[in-house]
Amino acid sequence: MGDATGNTTALSRRKLGLAFAAALTGVEAAVAAQTESQAVFSAGEAQARLNRHLNRQVSAALERRSAAYDLLKTPEQIERWKADRRKVIADALGPMPEKTPLRARGSGTEVRDGYRIEKVLFESRPGFHVSAALYLPATKGPYPGVLVPCGHSENGKAAETYQRASQLLARNGMAALCYDPIGQGERKQVLGPDGKGRLGPTAEHDFDSGSADLVGWGVANHFVWDGVRALDYLLTRPDILPDKIGCTGNSGGGTQTAYLMAWDERIQVAAPSCYLTSFRRLLETIGPQDAEQDFFGALPGGLDHADFAILRAPKPTLMCVATRDFFDIQGAWDTFRQAKRIYARLGHPERMELAEADEQHGFTAPLRTAAVRWLRRWLLERDEPIVETLLPIEPDEKLQCTPSGQVLRLPGERTVFDIHRERAASLARTRRDLWIRSDAGAGRVRELLALPAAGELRSAPATLHAVRRIPGLTTASLTLQVASDLELPGQLRTYPRVRPTAVLMLRDTTASEENAVELARLLKEGHPVLVLDLPGLGEFKAAVRGLPLAGSAAVLERTTYLLGKPLVGVRTECILRAALLLREGIPGILAPSTGVTVHGYGEAVIPALHAAALHPNWIDGLRVSQAPRSWSDVLKDAEPALKRAEIVRGALGVYDLPDLAGRLARPMQVLK
Repeated sequence: MGDATGNTTALSRRKLGLAFAAALTGVEAAVAAQTESQAVFSAGEAQARLNRHLNRQVSAALERRSAAYDLLKTPEQIERWKADRRKVIADALGPMPEKTPLRARGSGTEVRDGYRIEKVLFESRPGFHVSAALYLPATKGPYPGVLVPCGHSENGKAAETYQRASQLLARNGMAALCYDPIGQGERKQVLGPDGKGRLGPTAEHDFDSGSADLVGWGVANHFVWDGVRALDYLLTRPDILPDKIGCTGNSGGGTQTAYLMAWDERIQVAAPSCYLTSFRRLLETIGPQDAEQDFFGALPGGLDHADFAILRAPKPTLMCVATRDFFDIQGAWDTFRQAKRIYARLGHPERMELAEADEQHGFTAPLRTAAVRWLRRWLLERDEPIVETLLPIEPDEKLQCTPSGQVLRLPGERTVFDIHRERAASLARTRRDLWIRSDAGAGRVRELLALPAAGELRSAPATLHAVRRIPGLTTASLTLQVASDLELPGQLRTYPRVRPTAVLMLRDTTASEENAVELARLLKEGHPVLVLDLPGLGEFKAAVRGLPLAGSAAVLERTTYLLGKPLVGVRTECILRAALLLREGIPGILAPSTGVTVHGYGEAVIPALHAAALHPNWIDGLRVSQAPRSWSDVLKDAEPALKRAEIVRGALGVYDLPDLAGRLARPMQVLK
């Protein structure tokens, strides 16, 4: 929808609200004019409470891991630990594809002082090209081969810092394969009309992740698989020593290095830079980061940053860290000490080291030289100081592997979305039988949402904070205790002529006009209405942490993702507990209700649908601000726009939204 249409729609809604209010009198008009319920908590208090609630869950998971780690004493215990964490990583990444022909081809060579650059294209999946620059020493091979995955640079492999690292490796006797990740350099997946990338790297990775999660993959699946196939390509070359393979990268490239060194046993030596810290310090400081850096269920699975090194012990690993990095230095040292202890117990403490530079975030000269010296020490058995000579940097077009500068403009090229659509179609065929037995399907949905069993769900205890009465209307400010340390703010509004059926209105400030108009109508009809703010909405809408890159919904979604529970599941459980409360009533202010209708707006629509479908005996009506498109339909779009806060990880392997709609007590109504 363009800006003009959006403005017209918003104006129409405001006119609708004013027209409706004008038709009412007295109390009803006042209600219609009040688009936002009065805050129950003081400014920022709701967000602070939510933050503490999340931190307690994170801390509890990390304490469990810490206690288990302290018991690791023998090689056998360490191997069991590794096996458990490998499974956590494999589950988070999702199934890897079968290996297919690389169809590698060169697209030119650049000869420079002490090295040469071969420009290479290969297919990590059929019709899905990886663009790479292979830096080779000027001396005769064969050479050790080093993967250099890029961090979040807009121009990928052409960024100065990755060119310098690759030059340094080649001039010190090692081949360096520096390749573009998806969303960067020549591998943009979302192009504008000018044929160039429309989104920045982190924004695109986030955008790409929605459809990946729906089909049961973390978006990191693509990053890891591209790295595996990049290594496969290196090993096809006669000038590369197959038993002398290394990997180093910075920031997002440090992330990929950490994953690859833990995943692929062919990597003998590794030096991740400016990524490894610890989950505790990450979440206490800058918060969860980009989509590929979040592993679903990592925390309850007992996975921490140290495990990326522990999983490869005792292979040589160097952590490159910066004192003034935004990836916390205290967490980096904690992680190093944990890994070092395991290496020592396996008899090789010298193979786990840390290089710290008093620098800000980046693959700075001290960290580049430390990484290259470490790789040369173990791959070439030469350990001596390295001095970097700053060489000319290639302009982007000199490293370009494709005629247009974008692989998507190659004939027949596929996008990540094409790959996700293919998997979604395959999953659709396998899930049909599940919904012939609807109870079995519903049970699997509950598992994906990480909901308690139906018999374990209890109503949320209510606490009244203030009651205001004016002729014809009672308004009560209250909180609902949905967890031992989390309360949801709400407003209960009733007329004296109360009907026995109650309404649970789930507020989203993006739909404030609809909220106000519908609230006035319901009260005029005599329904008691509980207006409730779900986590990440309403009073929780402001940033949970003071992060510049994300508001509360993104931070909340990413943290619950790490905790293994989709935000849709968190919100669905809150809705169900509130619906049970309305059925039971609130002593002194609300009699038990014979029925409950849920009204969902904006981001609350999808969790409202889940709640009503999973428990139609508790929720007998559903009214929403817009009919949600099926996830499968959204995936059919050329560039599927999906909010991560409205996605259930792995959903399309079990169900789609129409499967839920078929379980409703009554057909869903859409607000007009």
